[in-house]
Amino acid sequence: MDLTQAEADYLFALEKVRRSDDPQQFPDIGTDLELALVSRDGREDFILNVARGRIKITKCSYQNRARSVAVLARLDIDGPPHQNPDGTYVPCPHIHLFREGYADKWAFPAADDVGPISKDVQTVYQQFCRFCSIIEPPVLQGGLF
Repeated sequence: MDLTQAEADYLFALEKVRRSDDPQQFPDIGTDLELALVSRDGREDFILNVARGRIKITKCSYQNRARSVAVLARLDIDGPPHQNPDGTYVPCPHIHLFREGYADKWAFPAADDVGPISKDVQTVYQQFCRFCSIIEPPVLQGGLF
């Protein structure tokens, strides 16, 4: 799906709320979770993904998608460095932000956008939700490294 930068910026800034009040278990090591979100006005659907690493237990990714496939933002914790299209490398933690013509291929140091990254997955989850304008995030229980 091709989005313009203006569309992606609009979708990113929309206030999002959880579709369900049912608590979910934070993903175990090597698993992931997909959670439904909706814009406050009910016109746009979003998906929030949380994925845990299989080998490196501190590895975790948080992703916010619009229109099923368009990645608006993805935060990668304790993974490998990312190579941007211009050849520069960005170490973890880093955040991928949609950029027209490149989708989520560009990454930036996470602390520049999200703030200092904690070792606690629940704290990072809350930070990421705030960053993505998720004002009523899904309730996740557990999540110890």
